[in-house]
Amino acid sequence: MSMWRAACGLQRAVSRMSCPLQRTRPVKLLVGPLARMPVRGAATVAVEGSQKAVGWWLMGCGGMVFGAVVLGGVTRLTESGLSMVTWRLLGEHRPRTQQEWQDEFARYQQFPEFQIKNKDMRLEEFKMIWWMEYLHRQWGRTIGAAFFLPAAFFWARGRLSPGLQRRVIACGGLLGVQGLLGWYMVRSGLEHERFSAPDSSEPRVSQYRLAAHLGTAFLLYTLLLWNGLDQLLPAQPMPQGASALAVQQARRLRGMVHGCKAAVLLTAVSGAFVAGLDAGLVYNSFPKMADRWIPSDVLAMSPPLRNLTENPTTVQFQHRVLGTGTLLLVTGVWLLARRRTLPPRAHTAAAAAAAMAWMQVLLGITTLLTLVPVPIAAAHQSGSLMLLSFAIWLSHELKRVPK
Repeated sequence: MSMWRAACGLQRAVSRMSCPLQRTRPVKLLVGPLARMPVRGAATVAVEGSQKAVGWWLMGCGGMVFGAVVLGGVTRLTESGLSMVTWRLLGEHRPRTQQEWQDEFARYQQFPEFQIKNKDMRLEEFKMIWWMEYLHRQWGRTIGAAFFLPAAFFWARGRLSPGLQRRVIACGGLLGVQGLLGWYMVRSGLEHERFSAPDSSEPRVSQYRLAAHLGTAFLLYTLLLWNGLDQLLPAQPMPQGASALAVQQARRLRGMVHGCKAAVLLTAVSGAFVAGLDAGLVYNSFPKMADRWIPSDVLAMSPPLRNLTENPTTVQFQHRVLGTGTLLLVTGVWLLARRRTLPPRAHTAAAAAAAMAWMQVLLGITTLLTLVPVPIAAAHQSGSLMLLSFAIWLSHELKRVPK
């Protein structure tokens, strides 16, 4: 019976092939734009979704670092950073009773800031600066949790490429160094021997350690933003048909953009020296400094190199020069970018960087002329990170320019 059924099936198949009226339906081929669309399988969609998750995680951590820089600036401007005189890895004990607050205040009274500067401070005033420093420290620990826990998850699930794994390790290392540098910086303001001499300045953290702390935060932010852009906003290629000359000009512009990033970072670090020495309060005029283009005490210290990092006048002067130079460089890049053939988004990034550079300079001048009020000074510090963000974006958009 089975052989009979097989024979009948073969006969029907042969009859279909021989009959012109029973042809199979032709397959319709896609033409036009649809034919050029890539076939997106489930695996492709899953990979892209994984990339976006990693990208949003990196960008979120970058945003949190941005917030830490802002909080750190406000903490410095409100002179709250030396209110907590101990440091514990998992967090300090938060006073809950009046007696615990009294004990915390008593510990603060044993250190130079209270003994030299804040002898008349009351408990309620101390609570205000204590909470400011506590918030800054807890925010740093929150960044650690937001980075390391998802990093372990993505690593275990195989969501990180080998190259990205190395960069994540670098970010984690910088994050750990950043936390240790924060306490190392605070300790410099608690050392009695630094302020025991009759001619010593008022208690403050070391400007060198403050610059290292801020510089590390900027480097960490740069790494997080760059790698987040890699995942969420891949760089566009040069427009089709771009000539060899256009590619060569784009390469040169990319080199200038790298210079912009370095200039922004260097100016920000010099700003840390301004903050550490309260140099924003020595000459509150612009564009001249006490009716002079170059102040008379710019080389007052000996040896002369000390003036670059320890003389408030020199530190403010070089910050002005670096800020002006950065403004001219970023503006020049924007003017050149307008006349060059570049990836489409690069033109937008160049315009955004130039606009932010002018806004940042105006914020700096306003901060100086108004004697460093906390809101404007904090906006000025935040502006430096915004300017760096746009410079990084522009550099990233030129990433695919042929070498």
